[in-house]
Amino acid sequence: MAKISSQDLGIQPIGKLLIKQAVPASIGILVMSLNILVDTIFVGQWIGATAIAAINVVLPVSFFIAALGMAVGIGGSSIISRALGANNIKKARATFGNQITLTLLVTITMVLFGLWFIDDIIPAFGGKGAILQPATIYYRIVLYGVPFLALSMMGNTVIRAEGKPKFAMFAMMIPSVGNLLLDYVFINLLDWGMAGAAWATTVSYLLCFLFILWFFLSKNSELKLLKCNFKLQKYIVSEIGSLGFVTLARQAVVSITYLFMNNILFDLGGETSVTAYAIVGRMLMFALFPVYGITQGFLPIAGFNYGASKYKRVQKTITTAILYASVLATLVFIALMVFPEAITRLFTTDKDVILQTPSAMRWVFAATPIIAVQLIGAAYFQAVGKAIPALLLTLTRQGFFFIPLILILPQFYGEFGVWVAFPISDVLSTIVTAVFLRREVKLKLLHKAG
Repeated sequence: MAKISSQDLGIQPIGKLLIKQAVPASIGILVMSLNILVDTIFVGQWIGATAIAAINVVLPVSFFIAALGMAVGIGGSSIISRALGANNIKKARATFGNQITLTLLVTITMVLFGLWFIDDIIPAFGGKGAILQPATIYYRIVLYGVPFLALSMMGNTVIRAEGKPKFAMFAMMIPSVGNLLLDYVFINLLDWGMAGAAWATTVSYLLCFLFILWFFLSKNSELKLLKCNFKLQKYIVSEIGSLGFVTLARQAVVSITYLFMNNILFDLGGETSVTAYAIVGRMLMFALFPVYGITQGFLPIAGFNYGASKYKRVQKTITTAILYASVLATLVFIALMVFPEAITRLFTTDKDVILQTPSAMRWVFAATPIIAVQLIGAAYFQAVGKAIPALLLTLTRQGFFFIPLILILPQFYGEFGVWVAFPISDVLSTIVTAVFLRREVKLKLLHKAG
């Protein structure tokens, strides 16, 4: 593989550079999403529809703890991208060392907390009735692997900040492929049931961590660390915290959303409605992979060029990313509007679930063509180190609009009120983000570019 320098982020044409960064990110997200998708199909076909709902109960808890690593990763990677853009390699290395220390301290503490309060957490997130037992089995085992996932998510963002998207892609592919193979062995061949699904996931997290560890110990990384880099420095921790809190807040709101959704849907339609939401949730992760890939590719380019004071390149990166992401989002929208029932049948043979899920899927994805503005807009403010607007825009969709809507609308429209809350919140949050982003480009980037 040819040697790639982070300095390429400030030199190559924006369109070419965005594709170069986004394609590996998209492939990595695709494989990871396929892993989640196929894993859900395996669980649904080999264990049962209730097992899908059980995993959906556990995911917000395990992903929230893992998101602590992603929060530290994205917050620190914004610093690293700008430091590399300003040729400050010393700060970049110090930041990375602090990221490792923070991730270990925070995630291990949270895992211990999560295991201690297991009997309270599972029911709170919708693990009731027939869902409780398989959810508890899955939760306990998966939590053992979450620190490895957190370190992997943190390390992956740093690899992107160095301008090495292909290695980041491999890091996402390894656990995905490993999980599917282990699913087949543990669930289908050894008949371990929910425990098999959980161990397959946990071991896959470990495989990802080992690859990322190899990357940073190899000659491929520019961030060679000394012991002193692991000592927490107040100013670095403060900046990581302010920017990383944006990601953490987003995941916290996602977890709260799962809590509300699972409980509201269980009350309205029982296990069938929770399973329908689980299937739609998997499609939200899978179908939008190219849009998320553009967003991931956008982050290091915007951060590096902002740090290098190349504001015209930053502006062009924003417009190009929104254009590319909007086109891809529209294609996803068309596919999901046409084939929702066929997609649902991949997951389950349960007639009630098949009857309910397609309509829900259409409503959930109804505003997909416009979401690029919201995603790229929020990502821009995080990439350039502006924590407060990044936080506000990140929370806009789910925190300010979606959660209030799912608490209010079902009282008048029942389960339909839950599903229609998705496109309404998408439209409102996109309008808010567009206003913030337009103001930033006009008053800050164009003014600085002169």
